[in-house]
Amino acid sequence: MRVLIAPDCFGGTLTAREAADAIATGWREAKPDDVVTQRPLADGGPGFIDVLHAAIGGDIRYISVTGPLGDLVEARWLSVHTDGVRVAYIESAEACGLHLIPADLRPQTCETATTQGVGELIAAAAGDNDVITVGLGGSGTTDGGAGMLAALTDAGVDLTGTSLVAASDVENPLLGPHGAAHTFGPQKGASPEAVERLEAKLAAMDVLKPVFDTPGAGAAGGLGAALLSLGATVTSGAGLVRALTGLDTALDEADVVITGEGSFDWQSLRGKLITAVAGGAAERGIPCLAIAGQVTVGRREMGAAGVHAAYSVSEHVGSVHKSIADARKSVIATAGHVARQWSR
Repeated sequence: MRVLIAPDCFGGTLTAREAADAIATGWREAKPDDVVTQRPLADGGPGFIDVLHAAIGGDIRYISVTGPLGDLVEARWLSVHTDGVRVAYIESAEACGLHLIPADLRPQTCETATTQGVGELIAAAAGDNDVITVGLGGSGTTDGGAGMLAALTDAGVDLTGTSLVAASDVENPLLGPHGAAHTFGPQKGASPEAVERLEAKLAAMDVLKPVFDTPGAGAAGGLGAALLSLGATVTSGAGLVRALTGLDTALDEADVVITGEGSFDWQSLRGKLITAVAGGAAERGIPCLAIAGQVTVGRREMGAAGVHAAYSVSEHVGSVHKSIADARKSVIATAGHVARQWSR
């Protein structure tokens, strides 16, 4: 049996590459005769740079930028020159990611965390590239990209002649019950009262009003909307990675595909990686299975998205605490269980 392993990262526990290796290890231990291929992926959030660099090469550039709390952090961007076109890939989470904000500080910083460093990354890449693609996802900010816009203004960056692409991990609009503040604010430490204040701040940003309802505007705390205001084209981050990593070729040669992420929930069905992998599998009539730290999507919803079955790591090992305490071992055990159920 030919098995394709194509997961995203598992939150703050395993990178996409580590998750793919753990799933592959568990599968091989249970079914050593199966042919297992690993293809770690990303959807614009954490891991975007590493996954693309492994797939398409290029040069990783390092730069110190302003982090979400105002201190300096080391960030990277990827420079790729192909057929005379110079493309820069930026992972916004490198400059404003939630992982850069200690959990105990999030309730106090959720209204002030800044995307300034993302603007500094764009400024660094602007002079030498024809296309700048910004991966969106995993942010600890909800400033509507105000920090990014201010940084670009302060740097006097001229983006004329540069194509901007916003590689979004979600399809959410900027405002409303499915917008940046209401959907993602609580994950970043925002109380109900803080969510309402953040919503009001976003709604008051005149520069963003023309793109309030555009799908993807709510990505990365409204950073998507700010990029749209600069003329960026929004694309699916998962779809972009699918194309650049040759996922379709790998799917052509598979009998079953295993994808996954930290939490398989309703947000996963709104443009995130699992839906891209499941869509590719459905086009070929092969089963798509998901392994995730936690699974809260119902069978009907996951079936409609093309996922045949989903397996919760925390349920398999007995608790969320156990699954996090040794994430690799827990994923290996879960993958072995899945292999014994599905491999011929």
